[in-house]
Amino acid sequence: MVLAAGLGTRLRPLTDDRPKALVAVGGRPMIEYPLRMLAAAGVERVVVNLHHFGDRIRETLEDGSRFGLGIEYSPEKTILDTGGALLQARPLLEGASFFLANCDALLDVDLEAVWAFHAERGAVATLVLRHDADAERYGPIDVDADGRIRRFLDQPPTYEEPLERLMFCGVHVISREIFAHMPAGGAFSITRDVYGRAHREGAALYGFRYDGYWRDLGTPENIEQASRDVDGGRFVPSYVPLRKNRKNN
Repeated sequence: MVLAAGLGTRLRPLTDDRPKALVAVGGRPMIEYPLRMLAAAGVERVVVNLHHFGDRIRETLEDGSRFGLGIEYSPEKTILDTGGALLQARPLLEGASFFLANCDALLDVDLEAVWAFHAERGAVATLVLRHDADAERYGPIDVDADGRIRRFLDQPPTYEEPLERLMFCGVHVISREIFAHMPAGGAFSITRDVYGRAHREGAALYGFRYDGYWRDLGTPENIEQASRDVDGGRFVPSYVPLRKNRKNN
């Protein structure tokens, strides 16, 4: 599933006439990056949630075949946040586990390795994490030597073993057991409301360490920098076809 329903308020005025998911990064709609990353890992079906200018996303992505995917849509009458969106889309998600990705995070993680890591540890959820000086601002997640999350958003207050402080990159693998830790409905966050509760209840949450390129696409400044990185060859994702001349595309 790719999350694409957000209002994109931090991106205004870019989102005054379009959904956040279709704001261009390096000449492509930002949602194209997670879709192509998933397809390159062997994913065949993706659910995309919709709200703000949702029809524009449908018109652009269509059935997903040009990305090598089949896309189904989960429209939201009101914003359900990341957890509520996932709960609503539950009937569309097949299999024991699935990927969940934000449309506004730019990275090139080995999703097949994340999937294998998740399965080997029998995790309820595996979050792609990275070291970042801004971890405190984004929300710190502390893992032990095996990658198990021992402190989530500074809870519990203390932990005796040495831990590594990381931050979330916007991509997860989630097992269906996570639904047992969710509220019955409404708008709620998968990270703050679901993972926090699951962690307190002893669920096996893990972090997969990622050291490559990452950028949050939530502000115009970050969009501009990400586009410069793509155009300047500082970010060359393995899953996106090279463009020799963007002016001709």
